[in-house]
Amino acid sequence: MSTDNKVVASEQENEFTTTHHVYEPHRAGIPPIRNYAIELWRRREFASEMSKATLRGANTLTVFGQLWLILNPLLLAAVYFLLVQVLSGGARGGMEYFAQLCGGLFTFYFIAGSMSTGAASVVGGGKLLLNTAFPRLLMPFSAVRTAFFRFLPTLPVYALFHIIAGLGFHPSMIFALYFLLLIVIFGMGIAAFFATIQVYFRDTTAFMPYFNRIWLYTSPVIWSIEQVPAKFLKVLSILEYANPLHSMLGGFTQCLVNGDVPELHTWVTATIWSLVAFAIGSLFFMSREREFAVRL
Repeated sequence: MSTDNKVVASEQENEFTTTHHVYEPHRAGIPPIRNYAIELWRRREFASEMSKATLRGANTLTVFGQLWLILNPLLLAAVYFLLVQVLSGGARGGMEYFAQLCGGLFTFYFIAGSMSTGAASVVGGGKLLLNTAFPRLLMPFSAVRTAFFRFLPTLPVYALFHIIAGLGFHPSMIFALYFLLLIVIFGMGIAAFFATIQVYFRDTTAFMPYFNRIWLYTSPVIWSIEQVPAKFLKVLSILEYANPLHSMLGGFTQCLVNGDVPELHTWVTATIWSLVAFAIGSLFFMSREREFAVRL
């Protein structure tokens, strides 16, 4: 080898080289659903562990942590009970109304918790998104699991007030489990939807408390379907189809509190709302999740 060739080879060996990575947004698109669902199920324990870590971090596995989960909606129920009793002149049924109020508020807080924790799940998991490969839909689903385990300690409290109110136990109360399942599925859908929205609009979580308050007043929580005066039945029929919680939460409290079997249209409307919300929220999330790392 000539001297000139040796010099060129030496310069090439000593030359600094580096690799440049350019991150650009992916095109929106839904991945193969079957393969995605299989991987989602295979990684379900990953979502469970994320949820457990969140619960431990928030001290909700401790006695005082679980006590606060009960006291917060319970105190709010007491405030609404006193307020509504005063406005109605004490004509709302005493402990029966308070038991209904607790059942509705506890469940509504589960839905609101699913939405708020789900919205923060992707934005709060930035490093996890960059360093780990997994179906991102596990993050909002994990948030719903967290909200559900925060909801569970309130059930014995409701059962206590149910007994004190003398409402009794009826076989039709078992149907409340179906509406609770629909509420969980609905919660997964809205958690996935708002998790996606939060990535693009970071002020979404700041708006949620106001949205939840309006949603609470238009849902059968403070009031029940049976208590609506006849002159408001037209408005009620509009809410029944415009507000997804009207059928789901209304059917749940009808079965749980009153031991009544809801009408057929309540079952159908609740089922449709739950499945549609789950499908839209999940597919919207899946279509955008490949650019989350760039957005964060």
